[in-house]
Amino acid sequence: MKNIIFIGPPGAGKGTQAELICKNYGIKQISTGDILRANVAQMTPLGISAKSFMEKGKLVPDEIIIKMIKEEITKPENSNGILFDGFPRTIPQAIALDNMMVELGMNLDRVLLLEVPDEEIILRLSGRRICRTCQRTFHIVFNPPPDPKECDRGVCDIYQREDDKEETIMKRLAVYHDQTSPLIDYYESKGKLVRINGVGSLESIYDLITKAIQNN
Repeated sequence: MKNIIFIGPPGAGKGTQAELICKNYGIKQISTGDILRANVAQMTPLGISAKSFMEKGKLVPDEIIIKMIKEEITKPENSNGILFDGFPRTIPQAIALDNMMVELGMNLDRVLLLEVPDEEIILRLSGRRICRTCQRTFHIVFNPPPDPKECDRGVCDIYQREDDKEETIMKRLAVYHDQTSPLIDYYESKGKLVRINGVGSLESIYDLITKAIQNN
């Protein structure tokens, strides 16, 4: 069994690497957003409680989120292990997760921190362009469209999403650093954190991740 927390900034390639980890180790990726949406959609008791906060524009309390996660990780289909994505986000959530795993007789094997410099993140995301007509994705540096205003499938409207504008990216990175810095210190002090260089080929980065997991 492998239980892993995966941390990384937006645009670091965490989603692609997470898919590879889950496929190759036979573990389940758990996202708090997905769990929350599923509980609300299915109108579970926890989902009903969460919805009451959401309808008032309030954050769903940690207590409800923790209970949802506990229900999820104790499902038989998740017995091989868990890859936590987007959780924990705060020290209280990290402590609650620690306590829950002790209660369930589970171990946290690794906390993987995928590190990519802010300048690289900005380059990756701000260069992204989308074709409104066919929804193809381009990059002005790594995969430019044949023409700035059209793709090779005909005349299209190539545009930049608001989320991909540099000012927005910098705000997202500031939020990420503010949230994760305490968590990095917390897990580093416990000897669980492994820093992974997120700059390089997909294969070389995954090789570093595999070594970090296997060296547990």
